[in-house]
Amino acid sequence: MKTLEAQVITSEDLLKHWQGHRALTRRLIELFPEKDFFEFSIGGMRPFAKLVDELLAIAVPGLKGIVTKETAPFSEGTEKLIFKAQYLEKWDEATVEINKYWEKLSVEDFSETFNLFGQYEFPVIQNILYFIDNEVHHRGQAYVYLRALNIEPPFFWER
Repeated sequence: MKTLEAQVITSEDLLKHWQGHRALTRRLIELFPEKDFFEFSIGGMRPFAKLVDELLAIAVPGLKGIVTKETAPFSEGTEKLIFKAQYLEKWDEATVEINKYWEKLSVEDFSETFNLFGQYEFPVIQNILYFIDNEVHHRGQAYVYLRALNIEPPFFWER
């Protein structure tokens, strides 16, 4: 068996990086006024609650699929959350689940190909980087929303 060695970042550091992004996204969720979290939109973009629905539907289900090698279709917004506090609770639960599944990944797993949600056949590392990139993208939308609402968001590097 070939031993893989991290050239730039370790698995632990990648998880820390991802969880840092998740902590910052959580802070943005907290900053939104309740009504605006569900309703505020600019230029036809979805309200932040809908974006968070997507992030919740990707992170744990995607990582769980990678770890268990089970391909399940993408399913977004199946739980009808109606309060921002419910989103924060789900976010915190997802953080714990991510840590749990992450422990089951080996270094070798990152180079294996996985068909994420039965649609995206890429190496595991690419899927995980997609999880992070997608969150950063949607968090950028939340920054625009907060600034439009005259709410000062935290600096993007405060992870």
